[in-house]
Amino acid sequence: MPGQENRTTFDLATRPWIPVQYLNGTEAELSLFEVFEQAHTVRRIVGDLPTQEFALVRLLLAVLHDVVDGPQDGEHWAELWREGLPLADIGDYLSRHRDRFDLLHPETPFYQVADLRTAKDEISSLDRIVADVPNGTRFFTMRTNGAQRLGFAEAARWVVHAHAYDPAGIKSGAVGDPRVKNGKGYPQGLGWAGNLGGVFVEADTLRDTLLLNLVATDTEHLTNDEHDRPAWRFDPPGAAPLAGAEAVLRPHGLRDLYTWQSRRLRLHHDSDGVHGVVLGYGDPLDARDAHTREPMTAWRRSQTQERKLKRSPVYMPRTHDPGRMAWRGLSALVRSAPESSGQRHEAAENITPPIMDWVARLTNEGHLDRDYRIRPRTIGAVYGTQQSVIDEVVDDRFMMAVVVLHQHTPEFARTALDAVRKADSAVTVLGQLAADLALASGTEPAPARDTARDRGFGALDGEFRAWLADLAPGTDPDTHHTRWQDTAWRCVREIGDELVRHAGESAWTGRIVTASGGEQWLSAAHAERRFYRTLATRLPNRTGVAEPPQPTEADE
Repeated sequence: MPGQENRTTFDLATRPWIPVQYLNGTEAELSLFEVFEQAHTVRRIVGDLPTQEFALVRLLLAVLHDVVDGPQDGEHWAELWREGLPLADIGDYLSRHRDRFDLLHPETPFYQVADLRTAKDEISSLDRIVADVPNGTRFFTMRTNGAQRLGFAEAARWVVHAHAYDPAGIKSGAVGDPRVKNGKGYPQGLGWAGNLGGVFVEADTLRDTLLLNLVATDTEHLTNDEHDRPAWRFDPPGAAPLAGAEAVLRPHGLRDLYTWQSRRLRLHHDSDGVHGVVLGYGDPLDARDAHTREPMTAWRRSQTQERKLKRSPVYMPRTHDPGRMAWRGLSALVRSAPESSGQRHEAAENITPPIMDWVARLTNEGHLDRDYRIRPRTIGAVYGTQQSVIDEVVDDRFMMAVVVLHQHTPEFARTALDAVRKADSAVTVLGQLAADLALASGTEPAPARDTARDRGFGALDGEFRAWLADLAPGTDPDTHHTRWQDTAWRCVREIGDELVRHAGESAWTGRIVTASGGEQWLSAAHAERRFYRTLATRLPNRTGVAEPPQPTEADE
């Protein structure tokens, strides 16, 4: 445009802004095109937060889906897997949409509204979009004075993150937004990804990670139509949210969903960087029954929503528990029976993430070798104070062979899922031992139980991850299951023995306690014998036979 030749620009297609880690461990920032170009040498994206990585992966997937217009089916996907990313097509695509990828464009700034303003032209601090600076809690961050100024690269990352994970709470009241009252934007929900217990499939290279998460458009149970396209191929939004048919019909598919404009943003900048933001609400998206739209989360039936709406079933995203290791939730990620079992009938209590079903399909159709290893990655945000601030970020992963997902080898999935149940059961027995020892000594049992459970899962964590990674073609599932019970027995017994040794004189002396069967005498010796007896029943298929302790004088 005339008069804009010297304006400041920041072209995300060609300027470095996405931080990555290479296979050799070094790190760099790359442009959009460079990320695709070097994806085979990149291990992963390393965002400022794990949630930022999740949002950036989805942005890259939206680009790739749009470039290939699919993949249309498994065979189209397999062609990409063999031949690699279509770099020439990606370069042409980014050039064609270059104006929409300019973070600072005067009319179509990336993921922003060019003329967004409040009635009083207020500009907020960048703390509003920088998630590692919770409002009012500066001591939780390295930014001692808050986010006063950002470089364009970091600002771009936080813009993407804001649309995905921005908390609720009161926002700027943008001129032109009919929802604004008294100059304020009142809560309209979280950024879309904030509702999710995010799950995607990680591989050894970013190239493989992107392709493994590139779900075909013919996938059952996922909404997709001919209007699906990413945000930069829709008309630039104004301050107002979607209305009419568009508010009902969108998102049209994964490209639309992965770039969903949950917020209305405008960065304020000078030639050296960004110094402020206007942040308001954008397009709301209801998480209820969105399991036909969103592939990167597990789903659960919500009795609360079913009572409220007076209909059934109603599905909600299954979010992550920050105190629970990812492998403990394996049953939410892996089917315990083949597709023919009808997992997706309307009465199903839980629905596995469609992204995991997609990888299972690739395995079942022979596009992936059964011994190919993947890492299911779980990422999510935990919100506090009426969802107005991010309290914690969840990030975990574990490795497994895709044979665990194969419908013709269900014994591998059964073995893995039963091993998780055995671990839970063994740790429950350990927690009961700690509680019994506390009762025997006259102290409160709950803290002792919780601490022992934490220790138990901590001891099993690395062991289970290694065991699951070894559950692969060529191993006998039954033998492997026995190996796990041996390992669980050893780890839990060692902690149990230590708890008994340090129980203290009062616990060994014992006391009368009230139990479900009435009053009974409880001492450390009684607790120890019950521990061994119960643990043996919970882990019955060990190779060795562990005898419980012999009665002591205190038992007589």
